Amino acid sequence: MLAVASHASSRPVQGELSEPHAISALAALAQPTRLAIFRLLIKHEPVGITAGVIADTIGAPHNTLSSHLAILVRAGLLRSAREGRTIIYRSNVEGMRALIGFLVSECCDGHPELCNLVAEDANAYCAPAASKRRQNTATATGKRKR
Repeated sequence: MLAVASHASSRPVQGELSEPHAISALAALAQPTRLAIFRLLIKHEPVGITAGVIADTIGAPHNTLSSHLAILVRAGLLRSAREGRTIIYRSNVEGMRALIGFLVSECCDGHPELCNLVAEDANAYCAPAASKRRQNTATATGKRKR
């Protein structure tokens, strides 16, 4: 499975997902630990969490977690960002949207909007929850947005 996951670039070509990239992303999610990692990070979007928290939450050994994270990053499903001495992992929502779009693009004879499988404004579904999580995180850390 590693060979499949490593042959595609981490970004779709010209905004559309190629078949090899879709296969890479699906192969990355077809492993129980990686699926658990992705689902955990989706729950913590847009804040993200550290590798240590991921390992502790899903019960993954620290020595194999980095390879799982690398496969998900190469597949375009996760992002990482260094914040000081810490690396924060986040789901790549755009990567998942591209994968879902690829899967349903031929629905209803090439008109997926007729099937209502892809929201025209996906942010309408995610934005309120993400905003609420940011407020909860700020409150929990003692910081308030002004």
